[in-house]
Amino acid sequence: MNFNNYSCEKQMTLFDFTRKPISIKKPIRLIELFAGYGSQAMALKNIGVKFDHYRVVEFDKYAIASYNAVHGTNFPTMDITKVHAEDFNICETDTFTYLLTYSFPCTDLSVAGKQAGMSKGSGTRSGLLWEVERILTEIRDSSGELPQILFMENVPQVHSAGNMPDFRKWLDFLESLGYTNYWQDLNAKNYGVAQNRERCFMFSFLGEYNYHFPQPIPLKKKLKDYLEDNVDEKYYINNEKADKLIKQLIDNGTLPKQSIRAEHTCIDGTINKPQQREVANCIKSRYDSGISNLRSEGNLVVE
Repeated sequence: MNFNNYSCEKQMTLFDFTRKPISIKKPIRLIELFAGYGSQAMALKNIGVKFDHYRVVEFDKYAIASYNAVHGTNFPTMDITKVHAEDFNICETDTFTYLLTYSFPCTDLSVAGKQAGMSKGSGTRSGLLWEVERILTEIRDSSGELPQILFMENVPQVHSAGNMPDFRKWLDFLESLGYTNYWQDLNAKNYGVAQNRERCFMFSFLGEYNYHFPQPIPLKKKLKDYLEDNVDEKYYINNEKADKLIKQLIDNGTLPKQSIRAEHTCIDGTINKPQQREVANCIKSRYDSGISNLRSEGNLVVE
């Protein structure tokens, strides 16, 4: 058993006594690899954390344009394969806490993709994880200062049976640098968001620190709480598949036969035994215009 990753819900562990809890008291300099439009920076803002957008690495020109628009920054595109230790200028770690995020592409891990994996040298987009290994190794070998906290978010398949050997190699590498790793799968619906979205989260702390992931909280919102009152006509689906879906909803009692309803009805958007929903499905990247044959896909609103 790897005790670094051990957790037991609502119970204390040995590390509650042998390791000091993580505490951030110094100003944060945020370094985002695979930044996208900066969702992790947005999360920090949403919980009131003050930080400096210190370095951003994002290859896609549209994503970085969105990042700059959202955060009021002016970062250029950067290719992670061409980034080196000196580009990060990690210094004065006695004064600043460096938080490095590296939520690398899930393209080759997700069940929606071809599941080509993330092995080193595979050439897959998910294999870009090992560019982070290269960068951290360069920092160490140059006698530079490593970031005190690393954070990763990815699909649960990152530690599936097929990917676990590579995930284990990654954990072992971080431990060799002196990091203590904590990882766990969390679902958005257990933390106040009406969406069934499960992801693996991992924190790595430089040193012997103790950490507990937050406990689930009761879900108070429903899918319909997010609906807008007025929706543009372009978002309506009007085709044979939609007509078949509505007929099924009427036949199974989800919708009344009357055409006038007091409120919108949220459904799962599948023609395979469609049902009313209060928690949204996690929409996959490969999606077929709103109505699917698979129960795990799609969310629709019927008026």
